[in-house]
Amino acid sequence: MGKDISPENMPTSSNIEPEDNRCRICGGESQCENMGLVRYDVAVDDPRFGKLFRCPNNPIEADLDRHERLRRISNLDAYADKNFQNFTLNQPTLKPAEQQSLDVALTIAARYAENPEGWLLLEGTYGCGKTHLAAAIGNERLQRGEMVMFITVPDLLDHLRSTYAPSAEATYDETFERIRNTPMLILDDLGAESPSQWAREKLFQLLNHRYSHRLATIITTNVDLDTLDPRIRSRLLDSELIKRGKITAPDYRTYSRSQGDQLSNLAAYSEMTFETFDVRRKLMGDEGENLQRALEKAVTYAQSPQEWLLITGPNGTGKTHLAAAIANYRQQQGSDVVFVTVPDLLDYLRVTFNPNAPVTFDQRFQMVRNTPFLVLDDFSTEGSAWAKEKLFQILDYRYVSRRPTVITTFKPVDDMDARIRTRLLDKRRCSIFAITVQDYASRLNRRKS
Repeated sequence: MGKDISPENMPTSSNIEPEDNRCRICGGESQCENMGLVRYDVAVDDPRFGKLFRCPNNPIEADLDRHERLRRISNLDAYADKNFQNFTLNQPTLKPAEQQSLDVALTIAARYAENPEGWLLLEGTYGCGKTHLAAAIGNERLQRGEMVMFITVPDLLDHLRSTYAPSAEATYDETFERIRNTPMLILDDLGAESPSQWAREKLFQLLNHRYSHRLATIITTNVDLDTLDPRIRSRLLDSELIKRGKITAPDYRTYSRSQGDQLSNLAAYSEMTFETFDVRRKLMGDEGENLQRALEKAVTYAQSPQEWLLITGPNGTGKTHLAAAIANYRQQQGSDVVFVTVPDLLDYLRVTFNPNAPVTFDQRFQMVRNTPFLVLDDFSTEGSAWAKEKLFQILDYRYVSRRPTVITTFKPVDDMDARIRTRLLDKRRCSIFAITVQDYASRLNRRKS
């Protein structure tokens, strides 16, 4: 395969033949007459006919100046060290299913880096490795001389807003056009943005354009897809275009597993199982039937936890025992479970405000509200305005995202905070069972009749 680039068609400087016939660009044997480009002598019907190509001795991967320019544009400088080789896979605290989710996500990401067709959606909690994998893909494509743009969604929206300023270097239209048409776009942390109408509309316009034109797009998110704009959610669920990698491993930086263990009191309730729940001793009237129904309700929920279960009743009647039995059962099935009394939960959140706390408030709060299975024991909406707001935020998120949640309380539902009460009374989402027996200690002290 010959070339058809003659010296007379080149700038004068290229007519000076190097003494050793070495190319001034690549240093190898000259094939391009120091131009860096070649034209192949091929038939007219060949797709390469009449086109210029990079000299094979000067592949794009070796163009250091181009790499530097692309990296500056990409916003990947802060993630330059992220690659597939240093992605943390083996963590001693991981469960088998969590380990497998990391293996699968790494495989999906590496394959996408080789052939970035369609979109890639990486899901998981904070610090599980989503951003590392997304950046590794971006770095891989940069090494191949391709243009990549990496940006967090909140930063993207701030960047677009800044173009309205009179001193902005580029107009909104110019900036938006450049972002939505970039060959590969990495959007990190979708769902963390302020949910204003303007933000929702800009994100939809951006993603809809890339969706329609099948432009390579990588998205990371730690939120439930059901909480996103329905228009965006429908595109993310298009299995023909979207490849999905869902990581169930916890935050590797702060060992969310140990965080969950610190938060969860379940170990102290290990003996509270369905088998040890007493439905016979010293009962009167309808008490036996009420406890038996409570037990059956708890077992059914544990086997197939749908939505919420609220167990009410006086202190000492068995609410906590049944909630712990459900949690112990789910944990034996391999679920991630956080079992915590509400007073303890609030203390765990407050302690993060200490400057020496090992985790931030955001990390702990997100871990609680996103945990796959949550048991809130001894729930009460009494307390400070801050405590009421945090509890509402946790429950409202789990209500919207339909995450399995068990709640016990001695308070009548009608006495709850109005915002929480409306959610607890929604029969589509929450099943309520009232235990009406006398407390266990008093029952044991009853005299035989």
